[in-house]
Amino acid sequence: MADKAPFDEAGRWPLQGLKVLDMGQVYNGPYAGFLMAQAGADVIKIEPLEGEAIRARGSSGEVPLAHVMLNAGKRGIAINLKSDDGKALFLDLVDKADVLLENFAPGAMDRLGIGSDVLLKRNPRLIYGSSTGYGVWGEEKNNLAMDLTIQAYAGIMSTNGPADGPPLKAGLAVVDFLGGVHLYAALMTALYERSVTGKGRVVEVAMQETALTAQATSMTAMHLAGGAQPPRRGNNHPAGTSAPYNVYECTDGHVAIICVRDNHWQALARAMGRPEAATHPDFAESHARATNEARIDEMTEAWTRTLSKYEIARICKEQRVPAAPVRTLPEVAADQPLKTRRAMFDVDHRELGKVTVPGSPLRFHGSPEPEWVVNPLLGEHTGEILEEWLGVSGDIVDGLAAAGIVGVSE
Repeated sequence: MADKAPFDEAGRWPLQGLKVLDMGQVYNGPYAGFLMAQAGADVIKIEPLEGEAIRARGSSGEVPLAHVMLNAGKRGIAINLKSDDGKALFLDLVDKADVLLENFAPGAMDRLGIGSDVLLKRNPRLIYGSSTGYGVWGEEKNNLAMDLTIQAYAGIMSTNGPADGPPLKAGLAVVDFLGGVHLYAALMTALYERSVTGKGRVVEVAMQETALTAQATSMTAMHLAGGAQPPRRGNNHPAGTSAPYNVYECTDGHVAIICVRDNHWQALARAMGRPEAATHPDFAESHARATNEARIDEMTEAWTRTLSKYEIARICKEQRVPAAPVRTLPEVAADQPLKTRRAMFDVDHRELGKVTVPGSPLRFHGSPEPEWVVNPLLGEHTGEILEEWLGVSGDIVDGLAAAGIVGVSE
């Protein structure tokens, strides 16, 4: 494959022409909508008149950067769904939509009178996607769900952290984003089926369930322990089957090194100036290294402490040993290769000023070059969307706004 940008300004986006109603909030649902918007869909972010909850999390009244990131490329409309007229407008939008996604608690949409049964009856081609903590049916559906609590309940925290410390959460909102990715996948799967059958359907994702397969290594460790809880192992391999597999101190920070195969270890031993360790019976094969993990770590860190993290990474790259410097977020934000691939953008945001924001990780060869399109202000496109989708004139929109049925940006 040629080592050049695979963009074509004359190309099309995979989801071009698709109409999506995004009722997502915080991270989970909005990330699925973000991926669709970055693939070319017309994603309409629907918010209550006061805005979705995450808008209130910013400091000094400014919009949080997370909201800016996850709603880039969408258009925005604000509707009072607790009013009859607002609900009627919403239903008219649903009639025109291909996809609706939401991540409310189970039953929230039904209580508003706009649940999936109602919407699919009006629009049988609609793909309705729901992401909840524990599913829309089942014994645990009414459990309150946030990323932290699901990390705890799904077992992630039980295996995360140092051996002599308490359980720790993953630093990322990992389950929120796993939920968003799987919701996107479920919606795409259902859209393919609709292209064959012409019929829509409901798809759902339970955040807890997205965390299960992601724990494959920890579940392997449990199996090796005869079904018992595996110990927390810090940065070492969760199942204790690979060494070196750790983060090591350097002169200016830390570096991560892992030797999956024996040839990795042989190359690393030579690079460290310890060629005898490559063939020593205590280290030559993977199971022997795992048994002697502490000695491996001591030997490796004695070497890494003499060099900088980037020097170690360079040496390991030359020797084909998997390794990487532990970079700070400012280092990542300044990374030029990420910007070359349009994975990061430096933008002058209308509310936040100069910020660095990520793009979509999905690359569609033959589509136009990705660009970053600013997130909508609350109700910024209300009039535009109502006129474009429903033929509602500007004067009527002004009246609806004055009556508290829709919101428009100032």
